Amino acid sequence: MARNGIQYSDVQQAIDALLARGDTPSVQRIRDVLGTGSFTTISDHFRLWRSEREQNRDVPPPKGVPEVVVTMASELWREAQEVANQTLLHYREDANRQVADAQQLAEDAKQQAANAEQRESALAEHLRHMEQRMEALNRELAASQTNEHHWHQKAETAQEEVTQLKQVQQQLENQSDAQRDAHSNALSEQQVAWEQRLAQEEQRHEAAEGRLMAMLDSAQQTRAQEEKTFQKRLQQSEQRIETLSQELKTKQQALHQLQLEASEREQQLSEQKQQMTALEKQEKALTQQLDEAKAALNRQSQQHAEREAALQQAWQEKLWSRMEALQTQLTALPDALSSQSSKDNTRKDARDNARDNEQEQ
Repeated sequence: MARNGIQYSDVQQAIDALLARGDTPSVQRIRDVLGTGSFTTISDHFRLWRSEREQNRDVPPPKGVPEVVVTMASELWREAQEVANQTLLHYREDANRQVADAQQLAEDAKQQAANAEQRESALAEHLRHMEQRMEALNRELAASQTNEHHWHQKAETAQEEVTQLKQVQQQLENQSDAQRDAHSNALSEQQVAWEQRLAQEEQRHEAAEGRLMAMLDSAQQTRAQEEKTFQKRLQQSEQRIETLSQELKTKQQALHQLQLEASEREQQLSEQKQQMTALEKQEKALTQQLDEAKAALNRQSQQHAEREAALQQAWQEKLWSRMEALQTQLTALPDALSSQSSKDNTRKDARDNARDNEQEQ
């Protein structure tokens, strides 16, 4: 389809000017006369002008030019135009499809990155609650008077596991950010590269059109030349078509390589999801251990309270027993003191009598 800017009337006036000068019209010469315009647009208008001229042609070919040369030249031009148009259409469709795939991959990567960030945020919040529970557990463990060292070791082990989980989470966050940035940059570079390739292919197509038009002009000007020259030019055109086919195969291989790279990136994202699942399992196991530790601590506290109550009761009973013994001793003390006083008096009297007897002797 012709582009906006250069109209059919402009191309027709340029062709008339060339014919008036005695020059054979071609895409390059028409563009030189106009001074601007796309080769594709000029080629479309020039093709329409040639079609109209062939439909209304009354002047036979110049005398002396073989009919086979005229026929083969026309067939060559038509086949070359069809091949060039089909190649360009294929390149455009392929490039548009690849750009759409790249954009879809970018959207998928953004969505996966957003999901990963949400999971990481939830994990961070869960870890924060876990730290709060750890602090409460440490306070409860500090208040415990029995088996305190054992539960402190478990709490320290749990704290170390939480720290390791935080480190693993930070590493995963860094890896996820790096891979997301690399993936985004790769997609951007890929899109820019395909847009550049599409522009290059359009330029090549326009240049190929210019060359083919120049070849056709040369063939029309040299129709009286030998059939050998015509066959040589035909072979050159086939070689150019073969070159375009090789370029198409090369681009298809490049597309396959890009698809393999995209598959590898999807596999990496799957591995990251598996790692996140493993971390969530570790987190559940750690939470269960903390719950068990808390239950054990509650049981220990209850046992400690029961033992304290038993000790308190035994101590009270022992105190009452001692108080009763002291009461008994206090009750018996006056009698004991009286008896001891009697015994002292008896011993004193005995000593006095002994001294008196010794004096009498």
